[in-house]
Amino acid sequence: MMEEAEEQQRHLLIVEDDAAFARTLARSFERRGYAVAHASSLDELQPLLEKQTPGYAVVDLKLNGEASGLACVQALHAHDPEMLIVVLTGFASIATAVEAIKLGACHYLAKPSNTDDIEAAFGRAEGSTEVELTNRSSSIKTLEWERIHETLAETGFNISETARRLGMHRRTLARKLGKQQVK
Repeated sequence: MMEEAEEQQRHLLIVEDDAAFARTLARSFERRGYAVAHASSLDELQPLLEKQTPGYAVVDLKLNGEASGLACVQALHAHDPEMLIVVLTGFASIATAVEAIKLGACHYLAKPSNTDDIEAAFGRAEGSTEVELTNRSSSIKTLEWERIHETLAETGFNISETARRLGMHRRTLARKLGKQQVK
């Protein structure tokens, strides 16, 4: 029984639509002794979960297609509430981080993150009261950026709908997103 649980914990599922990044991440985790499976969408995720229950998952927040990574986090957590799920994103915002945690992720990392960062995040599944609090308040630019990303997540990363909801021209929103070196 112990061997079965240990074997389950070393299974990792990567949900990432960037095939090159997924391959690189998979190879890196395989070198560390993980058995790795890959899905690029929610539709590809479902059949994999019928075959196995991984102990770990790495999910990209922004996936091509209809479903975001948050839907994948929700499906993974519903499949196994004990699974350690780390969300990776180039679209980091407080709103999406909070939603990811509410839906079952144990950690949320901004890209670029490497295998060491992800593996460390699996180890920090519990919260800590030792996190340093800062006295720095949020700037107007930071608040604007957070609101843009919150709305992007709400609209499934639809630029036109996000611009409409924010009351700005689509090109203005595209320029703001272009200035932020988002992956």
